[in-house]
Amino acid sequence: MTQKITVEKKGHILLIGLNRPEKRNAFDVDMYWDLAKAYGTLDSDDDLRCGVLFAHGDHFTGGLDLVQWVEPFSKGEYPKLPQDSKDPFGIDEDNRVSKPIVAAVQGICFTVGWELLLATDIRVAATNLRLAQIEVKRGIYPVGGATVRLFEEIGWGNAMRYLLTGDEMNAQEAYRLGLVQELVEPGKQLQRAIEIAEVIEKQAPLGVRAILRSARLSRVEGAKAALARLLPDLLPIMKSEDAQEGVRAFIERREANFKGK
Repeated sequence: MTQKITVEKKGHILLIGLNRPEKRNAFDVDMYWDLAKAYGTLDSDDDLRCGVLFAHGDHFTGGLDLVQWVEPFSKGEYPKLPQDSKDPFGIDEDNRVSKPIVAAVQGICFTVGWELLLATDIRVAATNLRLAQIEVKRGIYPVGGATVRLFEEIGWGNAMRYLLTGDEMNAQEAYRLGLVQELVEPGKQLQRAIEIAEVIEKQAPLGVRAILRSARLSRVEGAKAALARLLPDLLPIMKSEDAQEGVRAFIERREANFKGK
């Protein structure tokens, strides 16, 4: 049986792929669980420093396989996550992957796909990208984070323009609004995402995670809360082996070799 989520380790990077191309990667509950477990692996494995989320086939995802989601949604709940997993939508801030994820996206990316992107940190898009939150056309509304995060990314009016109409956004507009950081020719998005992840994996892991933690704290609890944690959270990092290695590398004019300790 074909895995609906592929997982491959590449150095310190975990490649995580949506793998249901015959259904345009329609996102069912099994994929949700398996993606959550992959994120859990990324978070718990000390040898992994960055993730790359991508999709097999011509499209990222056509959206939810809605029939499978009717039961949990009718109960007003998400499917219960497996043990040792992480919320792929990042809705539960206490159970969110603590390492960066670079997304590579192409073709159709509707509903849940857009929300998965919003829970990643850097996005590389093919020029054939088509984004849409079409929940309002199906009698429901987005519950994977779009109503909270999209206006933070592109501004209130721009977000409502797409959330309230269900209209499509193309790759060029997504880039103009800052939703995606780079545009590439179709077929090159994964390689470019890996290249960015390879730069991230060479940086100090403790520092990388601290950056994410600080920025997310600011987003959720405000700048005051994040500013109050800057120096207290720096202290243990300053005492780390990596901080010492960073100083030595600077003095010796060489690239640092960080261990995440």
